[in-house]
Parts: sequence; structure tokens; C-alpha cells
Amino acid sequence: MKAEDTLLQRVAATIDRHRMLQPGQRVAVAVSGGADSVCLLHVLRELAPSRGLHLSVLHLNHGLRGEESHQDAAFVRQLAAELGLPATIQSTDVAASPDNVEQAGREARLAFFRQQITAGAADRVAVGHTRDDQAETVLFRFLRGSATAGLAGIRPVTADGMVRPLLEVDRAEVRRYLRERNIVWREDSTNAALQFARNRIRHQLLPQLAREWNPAITETLARTAAWALGEEDYWEAEIGRLAAGLLLDRDGTILARVDSLVALPKAAARRLVRRAMERAKGDLRTVDFEHVEAVLRTAQDDPGHGRIQAPGLDIMRSFDWLRFSRPGTDGLESRNYRIAAPVPGTVRVPGAGTAISLELIEKAEASATPDCVYNGETGCLNWRFLSGSLELRNWRPGDQYQPWGTAGEEKIKTLFQDARIPLWERRHWPILMDGSSIVWARRFGPAARFAAGSDTAIVLRIRETAVP
Repeated sequence: MKAEDTLLQRVAATIDRHRMLQPGQRVAVAVSGGADSVCLLHVLRELAPSRGLHLSVLHLNHGLRGEESHQDAAFVRQLAAELGLPATIQSTDVAASPDNVEQAGREARLAFFRQQITAGAADRVAVGHTRDDQAETVLFRFLRGSATAGLAGIRPVTADGMVRPLLEVDRAEVRRYLRERNIVWREDSTNAALQFARNRIRHQLLPQLAREWNPAITETLARTAAWALGEEDYWEAEIGRLAAGLLLDRDGTILARVDSLVALPKAAARRLVRRAMERAKGDLRTVDFEHVEAVLRTAQDDPGHGRIQAPGLDIMRSFDWLRFSRPGTDGLESRNYRIAAPVPGTVRVPGAGTAISLELIEKAEASATPDCVYNGETGCLNWRFLSGSLELRNWRPGDQYQPWGTAGEEKIKTLFQDARIPLWERRHWPILMDGSSIVWARRFGPAARFAAGSDTAIVLRIRETAVP
């Protein structure tokens, strides 16, 4: 059996095992011009007829190597034409990105590939990562302190439609396949540049480990990735289940009850914290073990308040809750508001997902209204005691009044503390004003001297309800 046949069979088995491609799908093959991507294109072209696949070629010119980059693009265009395949070739200026060149290049490629899927030009994008790439990725992430999620390495199939049919094939096998078929490819001169960390791992560290520690280091690291990926698949489902019950989404922030978090096994708690961070930030880039541990330590502290800064995240503990948000969420420009409150009428509370409705009720009607009580959501004022020109604003430090049923004036901040209201919930807390007087506050009800009584002729009923 020829080596090329063996490689074809192994790639076919990889595709089937991971359910990468389905009959009739449009598969765009990412081709840089290097050996791995050229091999991938030829292999998929061999397999396409029997599997009903419709192939095309993608190439992104990063423009980092001047004329060499342009020659790569021309090579890929010519290769696609020789194989009778349509090609989409685009250019980008990676050097202009503020990120490091390697990271910027990866992000640009992924954006290009995803755009092809989103636009409907392809169902899947096939990328030429090999088992050697997997080993390098696992070692690189281990050296940077990655957890199990990082050690899972490069996924064979991703949720956004990337597939990697060569992931169980060694780089040496790829080159042998190409040479036996007299297929040419291009070498990227930057692959030998040792200023890039991945190249130092490829050309120096892995060969040293193979010589001095484990001749099968590539296979060992690839097996580690497969093991970690299985663990991650399990935890992905489990944390998804836990997150559905324990994480709350509130206006772009994520909330978690402290008691629920600390009751979990440490492994689950760490992963739930990472999930909360990811949902609040959008990714986990530069979030590391110590950030997660700091959150768990804050959750285990005595009740009170605490704050943690992590890359792209502002995490607060207040009483029984943790809140995960982006920095700047609590800026004054997004907190303070003053809104005229027409009677009758409804006023939406900014940043709260609720609205305050104001309704006038004649005494005869009010006497038959069972919800005209001071239950935190509904309150009743004596309309005769009010000027008629009301305003809704958020709580400000120093606000105080005498709620109905209490002995005297209290600072609303004290009421917050007694009721264990988290700090971030106070920022948009609605207060109804009549001139300079507080006449009603959410949860704490009407002011005593404005509250409706049994002899009230016209009642102003205040209700807070959720709005989409």
C-alpha cells in the first residue's frame, strides 16, 4: 500500500470520526501555499467526488513579506485554476494592527474564513493544521500556564464551521505525500525566524525534548490534547447546565449568587467563574488562573463588598452576589437620570429593564383595589398632597426620607444595607420626587406624609413592572 493511500484513508477516517463534512456541503479550503495547506487541498480533491463535496479555495495575503507574499497569492490562484476550482483571494494589512503580528494574522484569517461562511459562500472552511501543529500548540499553552481548556489544543471541528482534516497526520507524512506525487509548494521564509515563540518551540524545544526525553513527544502531546478535549466536551455540557441555573444576565452584566458558587466542587466553581467572565467580556484572552482564584477567594470571604480587576473585566462582590461586567459599566454618564413623570403615564427606568406606571384612582375604585398596598412593587399616595409636577430620578448619596410605617427619617443608603441591596443595583434605583421631597422609593414605598389613607379621595397608584 502506498503511503499516499494510507494518508488518504487516515484523513477520510478523521473526517468520519469527527463528522467534519457532510455530503453536498460547500467546503472552502484555506490555502496559504505552504506544504500543509497544499496537501489538504489535493487530499480533499481526491475525496470530494465520492463524498459529494463542492470545493473552493481561500487565500488571505497578509502583505508582511512584500513580493514573497504577492507570489504566494499568485501561486494559490494558479493552483486553483489548474485544479479547476474557484478561488477567493483577499489582502489585508496585518502590520497596521496594534496586536502582535502572529495574533493579528490569526485574527485576520479567522475573520476572513467566518465571513465566507456567514455570507453563504461556504458551509465549512478546511484548515491545514497537522499533528505537529497540535503538539506545538499544547506545549506553547502549557508553558504559558493554560488550564485543561488550553491543553485541548486545536479542535478538529469548531462551532463556527472550521474543520481540520489533517490533524492526525504528521508534517513529515505531508511532505512525503507531496514529494511522491511531485506536487510543489512554497516555503514561508518567516517559518524559520526564531523571534517568533512558536518557531522556537518547533525548531529548538521540541527537537530537544525528542532527543533527550521522549522520542514520541509529538504523539504524546497530541494524545494529551485528545484527552483534554474529551474532558472539555464533558465540562462544556455540565457547565452549560450549571450556568443556566446559576448565572443571570442583567443588562450586559452577569450575576452569580455567592452561596451557590461556593457550594460547588472547586473544579466546577472555577469553570463557572470562567464561563461568567467569558459571557461578560466576550472572550477569555489574558484571563489566567490567578484571576479565577481571586474571584473564588472573594466569594468565600465574609459577607460584604469587594472588587477585582481582571483584563477587560470589573468584578464586584456585594452582599450575596457577584457581578461580572466590563470596565466603565458604572460611569456617572450611564447612571444619573432625571425624567418628568406625567400623571397618568408610564416612565421607563433607565438601565433597569422596568417601568414606573402612575395611575389616578377615585376613592370608590381604590377601596376595591386589593393591590393598593405598600408591598415594594405597588404604593399609593394621596393625590391632594402632591403638586402634580412629579419627577423620576435615580438614588443619590445623601437621599433620606421617612417611609410609611416607620418612626422617622432614614438615609436610603441605610435602607439599602438593611435590605442587603447590592451596590450596582442602587445606581439606577428609582426615586419619585415632588419638588425637593421624596414621595416614593422602590421597595421602601411611599413617604409617610404623602401616603394614602382611608379618607383619601383620589389615590395616585405607583407600580413598577418589567418591560422588554
